[in-house]
Amino acid sequence: MENLPTPRNFIEEFVAEDIQQKGLTHIQTRFPPEPNGYLHIGHAKALFIDFSIAEKFGGSCNLRFDDTNPTKEDEEFVDAIKEDIRWLGFHWDHVYFGSDYFDTCYELAIKLIKKGVAYVCDLSKEEMREYRGTLTEPGRNSPWRDRSVEENLDLFQRMKNGEFPDGSRTLRAKIDMASPNINMRDPAMYRIIHMSHHHTGDKWCIYPMYDFAHPIQDAIEGVTHSLCSLEYEAHRPLYDWVVEQCEFQHKPRQIEFARLNLTNTMMSKRYLRRLVEEGHVAGWDDPRMPTLCGLRRRGYTAASIRDFLTRVGVAKADSVVETAMLEHCVREDLNAHAHRMMAVLDPIPLIIENWPEGHREQIALENLPGSPEAGSRTLPFGRELYIEREDFSYDPPKKFFRLKPGGEVRLKGAYIVKCTRYETDETGRVTAVYCTYDPQSHSGEGQRKVKGTLHWLPKEGAVPAEFRLYEDLLLPETEENAGLDFTERLNPASIQRQQGFVEPALAACQAGSRYQFMRVGYFCADLDHTPKAPVFNRIVGLKDSFKMN
Repeated sequence: MENLPTPRNFIEEFVAEDIQQKGLTHIQTRFPPEPNGYLHIGHAKALFIDFSIAEKFGGSCNLRFDDTNPTKEDEEFVDAIKEDIRWLGFHWDHVYFGSDYFDTCYELAIKLIKKGVAYVCDLSKEEMREYRGTLTEPGRNSPWRDRSVEENLDLFQRMKNGEFPDGSRTLRAKIDMASPNINMRDPAMYRIIHMSHHHTGDKWCIYPMYDFAHPIQDAIEGVTHSLCSLEYEAHRPLYDWVVEQCEFQHKPRQIEFARLNLTNTMMSKRYLRRLVEEGHVAGWDDPRMPTLCGLRRRGYTAASIRDFLTRVGVAKADSVVETAMLEHCVREDLNAHAHRMMAVLDPIPLIIENWPEGHREQIALENLPGSPEAGSRTLPFGRELYIEREDFSYDPPKKFFRLKPGGEVRLKGAYIVKCTRYETDETGRVTAVYCTYDPQSHSGEGQRKVKGTLHWLPKEGAVPAEFRLYEDLLLPETEENAGLDFTERLNPASIQRQQGFVEPALAACQAGSRYQFMRVGYFCADLDHTPKAPVFNRIVGLKDSFKMN
């Protein structure tokens, strides 16, 4: 392979080294998710590495569903995983299922029994754990370790035929119960599970363990580099043992990398499943979830996630990345591409008392400043408008450059107005603000300048809308909540709903459309959005607190 790309991380260095030393002409990787849930941002790192390594070296990447455990796997998850990978912009070479290899795994298990390196064991799961030993003490041989080849073949055949109940027997590798690596202490290779499989139906009641099936699948597919997360580093000797004992000529190289962890973010699929099943969230695609479908519904772009994963890089040691870095990446992407629109989330009426009764003026606004090709639009400007409640104060702090009694501001794209009076209800809450406008101060024409510019909407024509404002689903871990179940750390303010108004054109936008609502934040039309009942999710605010090194 000529003209190798310059390696940027240790995995790419290993791949380049293998190409040069082993004469590899094609790099083959694979992404092997288990279809028992939806992909989250942590999985995105793994698939990003698997696909991008192959892409960078002109190779290919297979999508292989690790469906060797039928207890929680479902076609719904298979379809969702495919959708997420496509959305991120990656393309697999072939789609395989671990279950495609069940016949081969069974034949190879028979081969290992005949070689005398596998045996049927009657120890229960608890007894196996007891016999395994500890990190400081060696394990003990199973009483069934020295069964004859003939007896093992007979029992394994009967396991396959469904004669024994779940958990009563396993097929184990015969390696070394005194090994300092616990994974090499006669690990289980097959277990009995009487359950229908989403892909193979009722053909099997014994299923191979991941540590046995995975290296077999890699070897058969010609995977050159089996890239996996750091917890599999201690499993690598077993991976190599299976490939060697099954006598594969092709020997994949396993390389481990650190997982992705985000602050205040749950990354366990088991715990995410609990959030869904116990009703703490609306579903796998709840915009508060770290799943890719949740991030997509929230409004994150595929480009921003790929940018984030590129910046995170590939490391050998686990670390925690600030969620603010992911927010920074989507903010940068949307700042460059999202149309600027106006929305008022917490409205108060603004009445221009000297505006001619019944008069309307069309105010031209750019869709994306600095990009004429994005076009422009007009909004009707009249006597009665809406502004944000927080943009007016009758008792303002110092350096308050928004609207206040006697103060002046510019209304975006329109005129300078001066507050003359305001009204409140019996609680002191402002119910209306009254102003006058300067007819000579139209935006782009007048010479006068003021420090504050406010966004606004016309009272006539503004469309009522719901805004969903999201915060972290989990509260930060503290001394007080340390040790609590994660469900007790759920943030009660993780979603807030506000009723406000948007520009008329936004009612007809498509679900998934993203905008910068001027001076408010970046928003996305939710899947619940309809022209009669618009709904927008806040993706991120405008303020960026993250500092790139």
